[in-house]
Amino acid sequence: MTSTTKTTFFALVRDLFEYRQLLTQMIRREIIGRYRGSVLGLAWSFFNPLLMLLVYTFVFSVVFKARWGLPEDQGKVSYATILFTGMIVHGLFAECINRAPGLVLANPSYVKKVVFPLQILPWVSMGAAFFHAMVSVLILVIAILFLNGSLSITVIFLPLVLFPLIVATMGVSWFLASTGVYLRDIGQTVGLLTTILLFLSPVFFPVSALPPRFQAIMMLNPLTFIIEQSRNVLLWGKGPDWIGLFVYTLLSAGVAWAGYYWFQKTRKGFADVL
Repeated sequence: MTSTTKTTFFALVRDLFEYRQLLTQMIRREIIGRYRGSVLGLAWSFFNPLLMLLVYTFVFSVVFKARWGLPEDQGKVSYATILFTGMIVHGLFAECINRAPGLVLANPSYVKKVVFPLQILPWVSMGAAFFHAMVSVLILVIAILFLNGSLSITVIFLPLVLFPLIVATMGVSWFLASTGVYLRDIGQTVGLLTTILLFLSPVFFPVSALPPRFQAIMMLNPLTFIIEQSRNVLLWGKGPDWIGLFVYTLLSAGVAWAGYYWFQKTRKGFADVL
C-alpha cells in the first residue's frame, strides 16, 4: 500500500514531514499569487487587516459607541480590539472551510498525477490562511501596545490556543475537499454556514450577555472556546484553560483523523468524476 492510500493518524502526521518542502513551496506560491499583479504586492496582507481594524474602531467605538461591559480596570481595551480578536479566529477557520470544497476541483491536473499527494492541498490552504491570521495578530498587538502602552506576557500562549482549532479545521477541510468533488452544491452551502457561524459566535458580543440557558448552547460552537481563550491571552492577560485546551485538542485530533480517513478512502473516484 502506498503512502497516498494510508488512512492512519500516523500517516496524517507523517505527511507534514515527508512533503514539508513541497508544502513550503506551494504555500509561498499561494500567498504571493494572491497579490500577483498588484502594485503593493505582498504589502496588501498588512494593509488589509490594518484598514479593517481602523474601520472597526471608528464604526463601533465612535459611531455606535459600543461597549463590552468591562470592569473599570480593563476599560482601556477598546471594543474594536475585542471584536478584531474574534474576527481573526473566525477568519482563520472560515477561509479554510470556504475554500475546501473547491480545492480538488480547482486542481484537476493534480488528480491525474498518481504520485501527487492530494491530501496536502488543505494544508496549503491552511498555511496561507495562518500566514494572514498572523499578520492580523501583528496588527492587533501593535494596536494593543498603542492603546495600553504594554503587552501581557500571556500572548506567547496564542499559538497553543490556536493549535487545536487548526487541527480540527484540517479535519473538516479534508472532509469538504473530498465531498465537494461529488456534491458541487456544498461549496455554496458552506459559505452560508460560515457566515451564519460568525453571528452565532461570541465575536460581536460576550457569552455572558446571553441568558444562562443559551450560554451552554453557545459553548457547543467550536469557535466559542478558542475565541474566548484568544482574548484571555491577548487582551486580558490571563493564562489559557489548560484542561479545556487538552480536551479540545483530543477532540480535534479525532476530527482531523476522521476527515483524513474520509479523504483517503474517497479519493479513488476523483478521476472518474473530474
